[in-house]
Formats: sequence, C-alpha cells, structure tokens
Amino acid sequence: MITSSKKTVIKILSYLFLLFITGTLSYSQEKTAIPDVEKIYLHTDRSTYTIGESLWYKAYLVYAYNNLLFNNSNVLYVELISPDSKIIARNKTRLEEGLGHGDFKLTDSIGVKSGTYEIRAYTNWNRNFDKDFVFKKEIKILNVFEGNKNIESSENFITEENQTTQEKKHTFKVDFFPEGGSLLENVSSIVAFKAIDNKERPIDVKGKIFDSDGNLVTLFLSDHDGMGKYQIKPISGKEYYAKITNSTGEEIKVELPKANKKGYLLSSKNFKGKNIITLKTNNQTLAENPNAPLTLVCNTRGITYFTGTQSLTKAMLSFELPLVDFPEGINQITLYDSNLKPQSERLIYIEKKDDIQVSVSTDKKLYKPKEEVILEVSSKSKEGNPIPASYSLSSIDTNGTQGIKDYGTNISSYFLMESDIRGKVNNPGYYFDSSNPNRLYHLDLLLLTQGWRDFLWKKLPQIKDSITNKAEKGITLSGHVKQLFGKKPKENRNVSLTVLNKGKTNILFDTTDSLGKFKFENMVFMGEAIIMLNTKNEKGKSQGMLVLDSISQPAMITDFKSDGINYTPSIKSIKEEVYKKYVMYGISPENVLDEVEIIVKNKKEPTSLYGPADNTYVVDEKTQRFSDIYQLIQFSIPGVTALGGKVSFSRYGGQPAYVMVDGVEWAQEDLSGIMIDDVAKIEAFKGPNAAIFGSQGGSGVIVIYTKEGVVNTKSKTVFHSMVKKINGFYDARVFYSPNPEKPDLEADSDATIRNTLYWNPYVFPDETGVSRLSYYNSEVETNVKVTLEGITATGIPIVVKTFYTVEE
Repeated sequence: MITSSKKTVIKILSYLFLLFITGTLSYSQEKTAIPDVEKIYLHTDRSTYTIGESLWYKAYLVYAYNNLLFNNSNVLYVELISPDSKIIARNKTRLEEGLGHGDFKLTDSIGVKSGTYEIRAYTNWNRNFDKDFVFKKEIKILNVFEGNKNIESSENFITEENQTTQEKKHTFKVDFFPEGGSLLENVSSIVAFKAIDNKERPIDVKGKIFDSDGNLVTLFLSDHDGMGKYQIKPISGKEYYAKITNSTGEEIKVELPKANKKGYLLSSKNFKGKNIITLKTNNQTLAENPNAPLTLVCNTRGITYFTGTQSLTKAMLSFELPLVDFPEGINQITLYDSNLKPQSERLIYIEKKDDIQVSVSTDKKLYKPKEEVILEVSSKSKEGNPIPASYSLSSIDTNGTQGIKDYGTNISSYFLMESDIRGKVNNPGYYFDSSNPNRLYHLDLLLLTQGWRDFLWKKLPQIKDSITNKAEKGITLSGHVKQLFGKKPKENRNVSLTVLNKGKTNILFDTTDSLGKFKFENMVFMGEAIIMLNTKNEKGKSQGMLVLDSISQPAMITDFKSDGINYTPSIKSIKEEVYKKYVMYGISPENVLDEVEIIVKNKKEPTSLYGPADNTYVVDEKTQRFSDIYQLIQFSIPGVTALGGKVSFSRYGGQPAYVMVDGVEWAQEDLSGIMIDDVAKIEAFKGPNAAIFGSQGGSGVIVIYTKEGVVNTKSKTVFHSMVKKINGFYDARVFYSPNPEKPDLEADSDATIRNTLYWNPYVFPDETGVSRLSYYNSEVETNVKVTLEGITATGIPIVVKTFYTVEE
C-alpha cells in the first residue's frame, strides 16, 4: 500500500528531474565518433537435430544501433564447430540488403557425431571488434540409435581415483554483485547474486549474511536460475561474509565485497512502469565534497540518449528517467564525478509498447497425415495498416515436447539482450515470453549479475587506428606479378581474369601498380568456378610470374567448449520419438549416416575446363595410329593445319593458334613431347567461343587433355598464367516440399517422416500486410510447432509461434 507521503514523492520526481538535467538528448551527432557496427542473427529451423539431417538457416544483419537491416557487408562466414572446437563446415553466404540463407548437411562425411555443436557467423568487418559481435548458437546433434545411458552416467560418474579430489572441491559457487558496481559504507544498497554448479549451470541456493562479529545481518534465497538479491547497509569498520547451502545440503562460505569509505552510487527501480533513478553518497563524502557536480550519461547500444549534470547537496537524490526517446533494449547508465571518473554503473532494460500485431494462423487446428496446411502470416499495425518486414518460418515435429517451453535464443532475445551483455545466458527466450508475468523482474536480476561490470565494459575501437578489416561486398581475387627469377615487382603489367561459372563467362582486366599488385573485387558467383589468369607486358607478350593471394579470409580462432549433451526432458523426448519413427518406418542406422551421391565418370574423357567447345574429339581404342601429336590434331579438328610444328586454323590465315595442355599454356614446338597414347581429349575454340581466352584466343585455341596419371617429362612450366578451381558463394539448396500433383518418389519418400516439415527463409507480407503459404504434412501423427521470426522495416524483432495437431 502506498502512503500519501510516498505519492507526494512520486509526484515531485519529474520536478527533480528537471532540476537535475543540464545536458540534452544527443542522438546521431554522437554517432560520428564511433564506427559502424553490424549485428548478426541466424534463425535455424530447429536447435536439435539427428545425424543425417540438414540444418537450415536465415541470416539477418542489422545496424547495431537501431536494429535496421544493414547493407554494409555482403559476405557472411557461417561455420559449424564440433565439440572439440574444430570447424567442420564453412559456408560463404551471400547477403543482400542484410539478408541471406544457407544450410548444412549434418552427415558422417564431414565428421558429425552425437554431441553439442556451435554454429557461428561473422563478417570480415566484425573482425575489427574482436569477438564482441560474432553470432554464436549451440545446437544438439543426436544419434538416435546410440543408447544414452552411458552418456548420462558419464557426466556425473566419479571414480575411486578422483573421489578424493572431488571431495576437496566444492560442487558449486556463488558470486555477489553490488548494484552500481560497489558497496559504500553507511549507505543502504542492493546486492545481487548468482549460483552455478561446476558445469556453470544455475542452481537454487539459500544463505545467511553475517558481519565480522558473527552477527546475523540478513537472509537470502535464489529466485530464478540461481539468481536473487538482498539489501544491506555496510557499517564502517565491519566486513561481511555469507554461508550458502545448495539443494543437497552442501555449505560454502563466501566473503562479500568490501565497502568503499567514500564515493557515489546509483540505483534503479521500476515503479508502476516508471524508471526511478537514485543517486547516493555518505556523509563523509558529502562533507569533503559539498555541492559536488555529478554527471549522468545514458547509452543504448553505444548511442548517448541522455546526459545531465547536477550538484549533489544531500546524501540521496531520486528522479524519473524519461524513456520516451529511448529505444527498446539494454540501457547503460553511468555516473561520473567532477573529474569525469566513473563512480557507478547500472544496466536497465527498457521495454517499449509498439504498434505492431503480427500473427501466424493455420486454416485448421487438426489435420490428417500428408494433408495440405495453409498458413497465413499477418503483419499489420493495430490500426490495420501493413507493416513491411522480412520473416523466416519453420514448421517442425515437436516429437513429444509440445508441453515443454522452448526458451532458446530467438531474434528478440539476441538483438535486444544477448548481444549486449557478456557470457552465455541460460534460457534467453524466457525473458521475452510475454505470457510470463515475472520476466522483466528476472531480466533485471540477470542484468544485475551477468550484466554487472565494475567499469570494465566493452569499448569500441577508435576509427583512426583500429578499423583495418574492410566490409566485403563480394569475392576478391588478388595477387602480384614479379620477375620470374627474383622478387622485383612488375609494374604496369596487364592481368586478365576469366571466370567460368554455371555456363557463363566473365572476363575482367586490371593493371599492376608500382608494387606489382592486382585486384579483382566484388565478384559474385555461386558455387564452384574455373578461373584463368594471365599476365602480359606492355607489348602484349606473356611474361612474369603470377603469385595469387589467399582467395578466402581465414577463419577466426575458435574457443567453443562442450561438456557433451545434457539430456534434459526435451532432448530425451526428441531422441525417443525420432527413434520410434525410424523403427516404425524401417529406417536403419546406415541410412541416416550420410547422403551418398554416386557419379559415374568416363575416365577417358576429362571434364572440360572452358565450357562448350566448337569441336571436341575424344581419343579411344578406335582412334587410328598417328606418327605424332600434330597429325592427331589435324585429323581430329576440322579446319586446322598442323604441319612442321605449326598449328593454325585456316579461317585465320595461318596465324598460330593458342595452345593449352591440362590448363597450362604451351609453346607449339613443345607439343612434340606429348605421346599419342597419353592424349584423352582435344577441343577447339574459335570465333565467339574463344572469347573466354581473351586476346590470346584471337587466332583460335587448341586445348589438349592428357589421361589421368600421365606425367609429361617434357612439359613446360608456365608462370605467367594459371587455371584454378575456386569456390564462390555457397549455393544454398532449396527446401523440398512434396506436391501430390508433381510426385517425386525418391524425394517424397525422404520427406515421409522428416522432423522439419517446412522451411521458408523468405516470407514477405504483400501490400495488404498478408502472406499465404502452404505445404503438406508428413505421414506421422504428431503435434507441429510453427515459428515465425523476423524483423520489421523499422528494426523491431518479431517472434510468433502457433501449434496444430496431426491425427489419422
């Protein structure tokens, strides 16, 4: 119950606030002092998989200060990291306007085994900020045919050999975090605490606080995920300690942080939706610093939204912090003394009431197996106006977990909380479940503990000396040209690059600088490509030595640690239900370990490196015998003359043809060293088809492929040209959805009992704010969870879920 005196205090808070501020709100003008920062989030179709399945993801890259989609980097590195901290798969994902998508095959061929893995995503630009803005998410991969009894027991098994060591060590620990960063003598303060076991999992505890004389001061009890708080007023000359007990009765003793003799503190309290800020000091500080000017600075994601200075004339001052202009998310409030030295800091969460109503609905709540499901996504304001947004949607078999809350990472928890505090958050989605009435109170506990920092907060690098990694817009191929014997760079050398990809040819040119360097930037091609590089001097003669730089950026150092799979009720249920499905539908272990693609190749006919040729001749057992390679060329390619060691096309008036052997340029006189029996195929390029060879193809091109394993001792090493296969952007697969009108027996069979029924990385509402989708259920009777995640055009992250049932 609020007394009339308390009501009066609340009424005058706004007045005190007006007295307090001398500064004004600062927005984008502060932005010029700090660099652009990207945040990345991956929405995966699920967080628990079985060996042999596929993981599907949608990437969102936003401007860290306002969560708007950000077209800064167009190259995203997405990595799958194993329990032993090895990168077992890596995708170079193409981003367009901050959006991209991809997938991983979780098969035995890449070394996937049962365990906890990490999926990691970052851009080259992220490297400028160490690991602060690298996205990380844990996923579980299960082998449903592997018993989990041994796995479970191994987590808690203590042998006789290590029994003594275990007894000497405590099985849990508790840390204490004074609000604002420290305690102050004779000033009442809130102290938060967090209890975890030796695997860093939260546990429930209770305890007592004693002073140095052994007097009981207060009691405390954990409230949520091992966290709680209590109030204490440290007395001058006394120290304090806690005796804490866990659920098994084990007791530990922990010394509390010592109180400072002088200083300033700030605290925050939410009262009826109002954020009340209180500044505190003690009489000793006040006596030595009467009318001391204190400055309060409030930042959200690095942007200052409020700053103000006020002289403190008494031991405590309270006021309401105006939140109308603050964005939603974690706000950092810092109190500085007259020397601009930080004295106290507090993180608070600001929740905003938005005008958005996003929903996902199905045309029915009960379906039959293999029946069509029609989904409608509505993205509108409360007034019914369409809200532009980009969403991704997954429909998954709950596998018996429909009654268990899913509190894993989602786009709201990550962009609004997880990315702004240090360390791993247990069940982050819990704090963004609107049906949970205690979520904001418990979120404040999280910020008091895990968000606590005694002036060690993250600092952004200075633009002048720390921004060394550029934002990548595409694929870059670079290197330098030097003299053949020596290190002298070759300046003004013409470098041509031909890229053959998916039947298309692209030819680019560059000229080396004073250091002999060349660079082809911002190329966009998907999947594997063949590149041909060549360098010539000013007179058009091929000369010099090409040295190519690394084509892909090296991976960041991994620091992932996994203690194996914690078999929670949901994990156990998924494993049991999937196993039952596999047994029921006759899926054996060997059928889920890998996807085997069998490709039959004619060993006598190598794959063409340069696309469709004008003429092709394959040498086989029916080929007649010739005295030398020149006769073979003249016989196999119409319109070619090959006499006296000279090969030419008659259409080009006898001009010598350009010759390549196994991707390397050859002098015509050296062809005599090639044995007839070693030739596998000959190709001819002329006219428009020869354009891929640049100006060198002006008189036609002869390409010779030798048989696999052949080594020509007379082959000539060429340094001024090269042919290589490289990988461009990952060519993401399309999620297969069965269609009864266009049956595919093999694909439909694979989809019969799959755990992800539907995945769509690009769901965009139309001009009415609605998007309609459809797919077909699997054959399994189950409960299905539909999850929509995404971000609006105004930077508001959205998470919506719905459920339906499949029964015969």
